This record gives sequence, structure tokens and C-alpha cells, in this order.
Amino acid sequence: MPALGDGQAMTPLRRILVWISGASAGLGAALAATIPFERAELIDISRRGGTPGAHHVAVDLADPESWPVVEKDFRQRIEAGDPELVVFIHNAGTLTPLGSADHVDTEQYTRNVLLNSAAAQVLGQSFLSAVSGRDCEQHLIMLSSGAARRPHEGESSYGAGKAAIDQWVRTVGLEQQRRSPGCRVISVSPGSVDTDMQAELRAASLEEVPVSGRFRDMQALGHLAKPETVARTIWSLLDRDLPSGTVLHVRDVT
Repeated sequence: MPALGDGQAMTPLRRILVWISGASAGLGAALAATIPFERAELIDISRRGGTPGAHHVAVDLADPESWPVVEKDFRQRIEAGDPELVVFIHNAGTLTPLGSADHVDTEQYTRNVLLNSAAAQVLGQSFLSAVSGRDCEQHLIMLSSGAARRPHEGESSYGAGKAAIDQWVRTVGLEQQRRSPGCRVISVSPGSVDTDMQAELRAASLEEVPVSGRFRDMQALGHLAKPETVARTIWSLLDRDLPSGTVLHVRDVT
């Protein structure tokens, strides 16, 4: 497979399917804009849509009734297109609500748990089921967070959801190592990226998120990574010798 790290289109493979959840904004939009393949069919799984050149699967992933819609899209496009390469990057997530678990809105908290933890696992399982046994190159990349490893007050459901993703990847990665062909499943933490989600963290009070001041300092010092730079690093993972089940941070990629 050609080197992908520079974000430019390389070998013009035919029949390439790429799904990105949350491709309409932030890091997801940057991932969509830096796809390193010619003529790839891009599918944006999101509420808003509007991603240039993408098919839009309009769903609210915090609603479990939307998950079968995504599963159907996986299966229909794979069966109809007989692709040589399939990629699913699960990027969608939410910080809302920020604040101590005993003070935040229960309905918002429930939506956070469903989107950050349950949807990631169910959509991941649906993708693995759709590609199982197919003779094509298969990649599933889950976007995690440093909050999965370090507890941040005010981010309990977000951090727990990302930790669940990491353990899910470790487990199904071992399972996929037994498959031939198998899907390579990777979890990657993008670090602190200059997106709307990061802005939401900076806007939080010290009472809601005690570490919010650190993120305000990082922004003032210009220490937040550009989404396009991080996106290209994530795409480069497809060309690296990483076993299925790998959990890493972008800073680990040299």
C-alpha cells in the first residue's frame, strides 16, 4: 500500500468506500477533506451533513433507533460496490453536558453515554459484521481521547465513553487477528485540536471543568494542533505496521 502521510492521493485504487461519522465539522470535516485516495466514495454519518462530495446518512447517533440505519448503509454499499478497500472512521462524539455528574441534566447525560460509548460499540460491531469474510482491505479507526486515560472532573461520561472505546478496540482487535482476511481495528487519541469541541472546553467554568484553564492557556500560546495536520496523521495509520487492537496517541506516530 502506498505511503499516505502527506495527505495526497496516491495509487488510484478502484471501488473504495470511506465512512466518517461526524464528518460535517471539526476533525471529522478535516478527515473528509484529506482523504488520500482518488475516486473514493465518501459517506458522512451525521445530523447536519453538508460535507463536500459526500453522501449523507442523516442520523442522530445519540438515538439508538438510528443505529440500524447505519448498519443498513454499511451492508448495502458493500454488497453493491464489491469494494477493494473499506474504511470506517468513527469520529462522532460530544462533551455535553460538562460538569459534575451529580449536577448535570440527566437527559443530556444519557445522550452523552449513548453517543460516546454505546453507539461507538454498536456501529463498530455493525461494520465488522458487514465486512466479515469479504476479500478486501478493511480498516476501522475509532477516535479516542486522553480523557480515557486521565480522569478529568466534569467529563465523567465523555471519559468513560472513550475508555470503553479503547477496551473495545483491544478486544475486537484480538478477535480480528484470528480472521483471514481480518479488519484492522485501531483506537487513536488526537490530542488537543483546535475545534469547536475544544472551544466548548475552554468556555467551561473552573467549577464545571477544573482543567479548562489549561486549555485556555494552550489556545493563547498557540499550542492547539490544526485539524488538517492531525487528520493527515490519522490517515497515515493505514500505511503503518500496527496490529489490530492497537490503542495509541498521535504523538506516538513518528
